[in-house]
Amino acid sequence: MSCMHLSSWVQFQTCSMLNQAGRSRSSQSFHLLHPLKTTIPISSAAPHRRRPTSPFAVSAVLTKQETLTEEFDEESRKPTFNFKSYMLQRAESVNQALDAAVSLRDPITIHEAMRYSLLAGGKRVRPVLCLAACELVGGSESMAMPAACAVEMIHTMSLIHDDLPCMDNDDLRRGKPTNHKVFGEDVAVLAGDALLAFAFEHISLSTVGVSPARIVRAVGELAKSIGSEGLVAGQVVDIDSEGLSDVGLEQLEYIHLHKTAALLECSVVLGSILGGGSDSEIEKLRTFARYIGLLFQVVDDILDVTKSSQELGKTAGKDLVADKVTYPKLLGIEKSREFAEKLNKDAKEQLAGFDPEKAAPLIALANYIAYRQN
Repeated sequence: MSCMHLSSWVQFQTCSMLNQAGRSRSSQSFHLLHPLKTTIPISSAAPHRRRPTSPFAVSAVLTKQETLTEEFDEESRKPTFNFKSYMLQRAESVNQALDAAVSLRDPITIHEAMRYSLLAGGKRVRPVLCLAACELVGGSESMAMPAACAVEMIHTMSLIHDDLPCMDNDDLRRGKPTNHKVFGEDVAVLAGDALLAFAFEHISLSTVGVSPARIVRAVGELAKSIGSEGLVAGQVVDIDSEGLSDVGLEQLEYIHLHKTAALLECSVVLGSILGGGSDSEIEKLRTFARYIGLLFQVVDDILDVTKSSQELGKTAGKDLVADKVTYPKLLGIEKSREFAEKLNKDAKEQLAGFDPEKAAPLIALANYIAYRQN
């Protein structure tokens, strides 16, 4: 079977529709490239916040009339997995762990700023992915909770810094004023720095029931995913690409695989490492996470141009204002949705060899990312 990159696939699809209308498309495939790791083949066949009793808001918005809330066994018609309940329970556990980890202490100002953004709610997709991956390979929630919290601390840091005037200059995050609007730019920068540092302290000192070798491996994985070859790399290329007219699909993919997908990938990999997964299991889950990481950003790009700020809980249309390249801008809305469906399908195929019951949360999370509305 021939292979080609997404950009080639798009050209092929466009030419096919223009020049061979009515003919069925041949079974082509292209490669989703991750320059840091390996090349992942993706089939190009087209597919056709409960507010807990705590100070936090958990977004578990589902779509398609909440058809993702429960998966039904066709014969018994009994629910086999309640995704909404699962997300609420796990997000509540993560919120409690974050609250305990980052307590309000001296200096008061910096800890208030850290807690303001860290405990502002959110979907908690990354920490829940970490916990689910840990349990999939035979671990327990307690083994991965410090890592799950560390990932959320770093994700929050990236949001605080991303919203700064020197970067995206945003005023709204998770339905609230951004950190620098409340505490000032200086404290916001330091709050992000403090969360980044504490994330590594927390995973190193608070992880129990896991061998030191696996903890060290997890720390190395986390550092690489957010450094100059990971999240930071994606952010830099994203900034450098603003206003350019010649940014293509390959560069856009690079940005999102680093800026967005790297931390989602790391969340899953950390869970599988700390849960005792084999090297082959870890790599299968890495591939799964890379697919859903790119899927997350494709959906985010679509929502940015199809939803309001009130619906999103953040400023809508900001990528258009900043003249950023997005999937809808390069592919159009419908082809972006088609690409998202493909990524979701291929991601779930990576879980085929695992226990179906234990894999259910990750399958549901992939569907949630694909069909989320904010």
